[in-house]
Amino acid sequence: MRERLRPADVTFLGEETSRAPLHNATLEVFDPGERSFEYEDLLALIGERIDFVPRYRQRIRTVPGRLGMPVWVDEDDFDLRYHVRRSALPRPGSMDQLRELVARIMSRRLDFQRPLWELYFVEGLEGGRVALLSKSHQVLVDGVSTVDLGQVLLDVDPTPRHVPYDHWEPSGEPSTSGLLLDTVRESVQHPSRVFSTVRVNTDSAVRAGRGAFGALGQVAAAVANRKPHPETPLDAELCEQRRVVTVRTTFEDHRKVRRVHGGTVNDVILATVTGALRSWLMTRAESVGAGRALRALVPMSVIDDDREPTSLGSQVAGHLLDLPIGESSPVVRLHQVSYAFKAHKETGRAVAADTLADVAGFAPTTFHALGSRVAAEHQRKHFDLVITNVPGPQFPLYAAGARMVESYPIPPLLPGRALAIGVTSYDGYVHYGINADRDALPDVEVLGQCLTESLEELVDSASDARPRAPRGRTRASNPRARGRSGA
Repeated sequence: MRERLRPADVTFLGEETSRAPLHNATLEVFDPGERSFEYEDLLALIGERIDFVPRYRQRIRTVPGRLGMPVWVDEDDFDLRYHVRRSALPRPGSMDQLRELVARIMSRRLDFQRPLWELYFVEGLEGGRVALLSKSHQVLVDGVSTVDLGQVLLDVDPTPRHVPYDHWEPSGEPSTSGLLLDTVRESVQHPSRVFSTVRVNTDSAVRAGRGAFGALGQVAAAVANRKPHPETPLDAELCEQRRVVTVRTTFEDHRKVRRVHGGTVNDVILATVTGALRSWLMTRAESVGAGRALRALVPMSVIDDDREPTSLGSQVAGHLLDLPIGESSPVVRLHQVSYAFKAHKETGRAVAADTLADVAGFAPTTFHALGSRVAAEHQRKHFDLVITNVPGPQFPLYAAGARMVESYPIPPLLPGRALAIGVTSYDGYVHYGINADRDALPDVEVLGQCLTESLEELVDSASDARPRAPRGRTRASNPRARGRSGA
């Protein structure tokens, strides 16, 4: 029997609109060095590795009359070149030009008549570099049945590892009568699923119909997400276009702040974002008085002993955090953020950053996708923005022999929220990816500048302070603490 979509996946599909498409993206920059990295090399690499993610060759087929949950079916005429697309910037292409291209691609919805992913091979960057922009829908990556394609493409050395190749043949398109027969058989075997199917499909149809009216769907979402605290520029009706900003900072700067002031690198990252939001709002003459805060949903990885051993061994849970933008001292902001996360750490379920970084392949792409799923599930709660932060390995990775030098997560926007921030630490750097509504936040580039300045402010405070002595045994006595990214 074919695998059916889960209720949460059907809900995602019903809530998506042209103004709030629910796809995740990752922008990666590669330096081929003396090697060449061509479009055909990428096609060959994906052709070898796509067997590890069979969902990437499947599309969604609905059951007539919505009598059952939609099912995953193999694409009979799967065309890899349709999904892996070639693009170029006028040489020598700048990062500004690349970001503008990424913003335009992020604005477009995926084709639901095909497997729900695209990957763009972008040539023409200055210095002979190339970029990969991968885009996949939230229903595609669940961390159990499917991980993100980006997790399986990278190798730890320039020589690609050999993987066994199995010739793939689609299982065949099911007939309408076959789908109905499977649905009836499942209903007899599991009667309770009938009521669940009716409820989910009805809710999905209502949301889809509401979203089809465009502005009406946005108004309904805004009412559902109305917040009790003062409105900010982040609370806005979305348009169909996006702006993308990337910021690259050094990992050592974050570690220096952590060594001096305590906490984790994750705390430093969130304090940096808090300081940047404060400065950016001040440039807009917005109120940042004492006690003012922005509420962020921060998906966190937690241990889950009930998960199947074949899964990633962890799940992602939403954590609501008030970012103290009303606090003028960067050190106090850091301590307030660190204290807010103390309860999460003391549950014993928090996953150490080095554990996540050691997950096979390049795990950040998958964990960012899972974080976006969690955010979508919690979108009716009161928060202003989503911040996903996933630590990656602190050594170089390669695709078809080309070294990856930068990796920026681009999380999707939720209705009524004009900003989302993704963070990935990798090979000595911390990469911030900012996705913003094009009309609501025309000055989002200023926020990118404020991120750099906010981190510099924290680094300066660490340079003027004495390192904080850890309680109990020293960090040097704990071998697992060395190289930890913070979580």
